[in-house]
Formats: sequence, structure tokens, C-alpha cells
Amino acid sequence: MLRSLLARTVVGLVLSFQGQARAGQETPAPESSEPPLPEFVLPTVEVIGKEVPEAPVDSARRRDPTGAITVINARERAGEARDTAELLGGSASLVVQDSGGYGQSKSLVVRGASSNGVLVFLDGIPLNGAGGVADLSLIPVALLERMEILRGAAGARYGAGGLGGAVNLVTRAPSSRLLSSGEVTYGSFDTVMAHVAASGALLEGQALVLLHGGRSQGDFSYRVDELPALDDNPLTQEVRTRNDARGGGALLKYRHGLDGGGRVDVLAELSLEDRALAGTVQNPTVSRRQDQTRLSLGARWARPFGDTGEGSARGFFRRDWLDVAGGSTGVDSGAQRYTVGGVEVEGRAVLGRNALAVTLAGSSESVTQAVGGQAASWWRASVMAMDELSLFSERLKLVPSVRVERVGHYSLLSPKLGASVDLGHGFGVRANAGQSHRAPSFLELYIRQGLLLPNPELKPERALSVDAAALWRDDIWNVTAGGFAAVYENLIAYELYPPNLAKPYNFAAARVWGAEVELEARPRAWLTVTSSYAWTRTQNRYGDPRYFGKELPYRPRHKWVGRLRVGPDWLNGRTEVLVQSSQLINRVGEARLSLPSRTWVSVGASSTFLHRPDLTVSFDVKNLLDARTADYTGMPLPGRAAYVTLSVALDPSPSEDSHVASPP
Repeated sequence: MLRSLLARTVVGLVLSFQGQARAGQETPAPESSEPPLPEFVLPTVEVIGKEVPEAPVDSARRRDPTGAITVINARERAGEARDTAELLGGSASLVVQDSGGYGQSKSLVVRGASSNGVLVFLDGIPLNGAGGVADLSLIPVALLERMEILRGAAGARYGAGGLGGAVNLVTRAPSSRLLSSGEVTYGSFDTVMAHVAASGALLEGQALVLLHGGRSQGDFSYRVDELPALDDNPLTQEVRTRNDARGGGALLKYRHGLDGGGRVDVLAELSLEDRALAGTVQNPTVSRRQDQTRLSLGARWARPFGDTGEGSARGFFRRDWLDVAGGSTGVDSGAQRYTVGGVEVEGRAVLGRNALAVTLAGSSESVTQAVGGQAASWWRASVMAMDELSLFSERLKLVPSVRVERVGHYSLLSPKLGASVDLGHGFGVRANAGQSHRAPSFLELYIRQGLLLPNPELKPERALSVDAAALWRDDIWNVTAGGFAAVYENLIAYELYPPNLAKPYNFAAARVWGAEVELEARPRAWLTVTSSYAWTRTQNRYGDPRYFGKELPYRPRHKWVGRLRVGPDWLNGRTEVLVQSSQLINRVGEARLSLPSRTWVSVGASSTFLHRPDLTVSFDVKNLLDARTADYTGMPLPGRAAYVTLSVALDPSPSEDSHVASPP
């Protein structure tokens, strides 16, 4: 009934919006005294050393001026990516943990930190659920404008949970002009994806409506050695099952300008998904399925105060409905409901050489689980202060920040110190050192899940991180090279709890160090080259001699991604190569128990062959060499796949501000 009501609401809003948009075309609206809001396209990497316009107060660069930040333009790669994880996987020190094809769970490992130690936000709304892990499969690329990635200690600016970093997924912005678009993709494994969007003036503001959906059978074939102990054993052909998924949703956004340069943004996002759960190679399932619904609501007010101050306030609410059914009743978690809501107020003022920012935040979280009538809830509250001190004609910047946070009954302190130096001629350096925490999740603390017991005595995990990098940027090149190191303490891991149960304890510790290189070159308007490389070493510091000094599982030592795009809009080609070294699948460190190295080559071409409306057709082949590998549970991942995409964009009222502005 809830889905039916939400669907009728969305349809009603779309019809109402279309009617007002037509009315706006028939009767010219009075001219606004406010300038039109530009649409920004950001470069892949943000660095210092070049004069750039002032960024919004909630952007990644303003939140952490010296941080290791990468910004990915999702709209620039529209039509060629199947999901959000595919775009994020091309960034340095980001490794995607994939459990299948389209619609199956996908999470991030950043700089060696576990997936539950990486914060993920949708327009500032936290997406990390009751288990502490954000599932990227629930965020289609169609929703996004850009992705802002902060690598390293994120606790001071983003709060508890950011041991390895934070990712903010920024959704598409509404337009003051009447715009409409649609896209449909069909490809391998009976995969179909589509979305439609409309944007325009509404109630003296701008509105955006986007509807999306997709499904995939995921029934690809693969070869397996059923008797690996025997030499020259013939491979048998199998078909991957329990890999189907389907889902859909809607995004509604509204933006209204206020007197004095202020602005109000309102967001509503709905996601529905149903997928099969395959289990593991050792314990496959035959009927287990997951049904998940997410409703996110957010509102943000922001305005400048004079020439040197600005303030903002944000409120958000998110509700997840998660139902798991089928399989063994001994491990079924049943229906789970997770609710989070909160407010955040931030002020910033420039006082001479100092730019001071203060943030006050509070939120409430709760989770209920049908099995045993289990429930848990707590409050979060925090205060953050940051100073951006500029010296020597703003060539040197010192950015100390600190967050004091109360999460349930845990008190957390997350300081950070950043510095950047502009050396002139596009060169610069930056460095950061900080501490972050992750409070145990509700599931680890209070909720029993089948054979997994909770432990209310757990302590927060802690990370001490440092990084430094050299930067160079001009009109063509954008290069960053640096290194990082981190120590993770009190890590939570499950151990056997007699007779046949498992329970989490704070006994694990690890250290991580490595190097990163990111490069972007745009020598011509029709030519773009990007590349990233990460070398990462991990070491288990737990005292058990079976694990001490061994590398952590699922952390490949090497990862390189290169991407080339050539050609104008009317006909362009692209290729992307991802090379990732082998990775262990257990803490013992046995080479025979590892996922092999992989080289994925993808190619594609697009052509905008008609204008007014713009019609674009794209063809992509993923994993061209048909490299075969498995996910972290041992289940096979898809091989070669091909997709065709048709996109339509209509702008019946072009204006002078229809061009894309320079990046902030």
C-alpha cells in the first residue's frame, strides 16, 4: 500500500509540474531580479595553485580546503556507466567490493579502510545503514551531477564513521528553463535500464522530476573446475543463478531563490529494489531474496551575510525498509526498519586572515528487527570548529579543525590539521594529519542476526591518518602525486563463540601505507585523458601469530586506471583500462586463497546525430577481453557484456545561459 500511495503521489506531481511548465511557456513569466543559477561541471581533481571561483559552502573543497579530494563529473559520462560504483571504481585508492551484476550489493574500500569505515552521503543525507555499510547499487547514475570523494581522515568534517574517507553523491540540479530528457539502455544478461526527467520553472523557483527503473537477469555463463586438486581437469560450463535484480525510484528537487542572495533547496528521493541473494560458494542459497525500500527527505537553507559571512541550515530524514526472506530460517534476519533524522547548522565568517566555520549537528537513529522484537536507538550530537588561516598573500594556508561528538554513550574527539602552499606557476603542496572514529553499529551492539551475536561492550574503532601530495595544474594538465599512511585500532571482527555462534570483539589492528597518482589532461576540446594509480600496503597488527604481519584480505596492492576520450559530440570514442593486482580472501595470507589479478578493458562510442531534440546513441562493451574473476564471497562476476543506449534531450526554450559554466 505504501508503494501504491507513493507511486500515485509521484505521478500526480509529474502531471502537475508538466501543466505548470506548459503554462509557463504560454504566458511569459515576469523577469526575476535575481541572476540565473549556472550549472557547474567540475574537473576530475580539485587542486590548489590556480585562481578559481568561490565554491558553495557545502562543497567538498570548502568543507576540507587541504583534503585529498577527487570530483567526478557524472553527467559527462552519462550513458556509459551501469551504476555509481562503476564510476567510483576509477579513482585512486578506491576499491569496489562487488557481489554480482546489475542491482547486486556494491560497497567501497578507501585507503584500506573497511566498507563500514567509509561515509557515503546523498546531498548530505547519510546513507550508511544500520550495519554501517552504504550499498552503492541503490544509487543509479541517472540521479547524479557529480561525486565528491575525500580520502583520508574524515571525522573532523563529516563525523563518526569516516576512517578511510567520505563520498558525497550530489544529485542533478533543477533548471529555470523547461528541459526534458530520457534514456533507455538494453544489453547483456537481459539488462534494461531507463529514466525520464523534466525540469523547469515552478512557483517562482525551479523544479526537477526524475523517474528511473531497471532490471537484469544476470544469468551469464562461466567455467569452473569442479576438481581443482587434479591436474588437467576439464572445465565445466555453468550458468550464474540467483543474480537477478530489479528496481526503480524517483527524485524530486525544488530550488527557490530568496532576497539577499539566499536559497532554499528541497529534495525527496525514493528507491525500491528487489534482488536474489546467492549466498557464498560454500553455502549457496536457493530461494533467498532481499526487498529494500528507501525514502530520503532533505531541505537546506543558505544565504550570505554581508561580504564576509554566510550561513546554512539543513534538515534530513531517511527511512529504510529491509526484508530478507527464504533460505535457512536459522540465519534469517527478517524485516528490519532503520530510521535516521537530524539537523545541521553551519556559519562561516571571514575575519582578516581567518575564515572561521562552526557547525552544530544533532540526529536520532533507531533500528527495529522483527526477529525477537529487537530494537535499539540513540542520539548523536556534535560541534565542529574550523579555521582557515591565510598567510603570505594567501600562498600559505593552515586549516586546523576539530569535532567533539557524542554518539550514544560514546564520546569521540576528531581533530585534524591541514596545510597547503601555493608555490606559483601552478605548483603547490598539501598535507594533512587527523584522527577519526567509527562507533559500533546497532547490529554489532544490540541485534542478534541468526548465528551472529551482538556485543554491547564494544569500543569505537579509531584511525590515525597522515597524507601529503605535490600538485601541478595549468590550462591543460592537472596532476597530483603523494603518499599516505594510517593506523587502525580497536577494529571490530567476529570470532567463534561456542558452541556454533560468532560474536564481535575489539581485537584487530592494522596499518596501511601507500602512494597515489592522479592525472587529467585536456589538450583539445575533443580530447580527454585521465589516469590514476594507487600502491597500497596493508599489515595486520593483531598479536595472533597466524595473522600478525600478514596483508589484509580484499586489499589489492596495485591498481591502475587509464581512460581516453576522443572526438566531438557528433562522433566520439572512448576506452578505459583497469588493472588490479591479486588480493587475498582470508587473514592467513595463503596465496592459493586469493582472487587473481584482473585486467578489464572497456570500449565505447557515442554519436549525437540530431539536434533539437538532441538524439544520442551509445554503444559500450564492458570487459572486452572477457577476464573472469569472482567477488569477495567466491561467486563468479560477469564476463564480456555489451550495451546500447539511446538518449533524448529536449530544450524548447534555449537562452544565453544554456552553456555550461566554468568549474568552481
